[in-house]
Amino acid sequence: MTAQSILVLTTGGTIDKNYFDALSEYQIVESGIPALLAEARVALPFRTEEVCRKDSLELTDADRHAIAAAARAAPESRIVVTHGTDTMTETAKVLAAEVPGKVIVLTGALSPARFAETDAHFNLGMAFAAAQIAPPGVYIVMSGEVFDGLKVRKDRAAGKFVAI
Repeated sequence: MTAQSILVLTTGGTIDKNYFDALSEYQIVESGIPALLAEARVALPFRTEEVCRKDSLELTDADRHAIAAAARAAPESRIVVTHGTDTMTETAKVLAAEVPGKVIVLTGALSPARFAETDAHFNLGMAFAAAQIAPPGVYIVMSGEVFDGLKVRKDRAAGKFVAI
């Protein structure tokens, strides 16, 4: 398999949150994704680009269109989007409608990447793998599963994504 460069678009979400002290709430800070990829010794060529830095509940239609525009304008045909889990499926729909012919994999975390107990590292690794082998389309990768981005929902009670 020939290595193709992967673009990582960061948008914020829990994966990039940090907790400062007992009196503060989580805050989205500068993305830690480049450091995670360096720590993982990713040998595949990649580049990162920040589109926004928001909790996914705060994303607007304009933000979703900006994510799609960045994906569409990118020379890379394989893209990983780090995103908050609450509205990930909404962004997947916009990407599917606006960015044909590319592999786009959305992923995130249920706990911040900066925490010792997090799913961020595993989800990001899975997203990189899926981006390399999946045919063009939009996917959501969470908790060891690869979902069709248009046929999945977040089950908040179970704390996971499920196919629909």
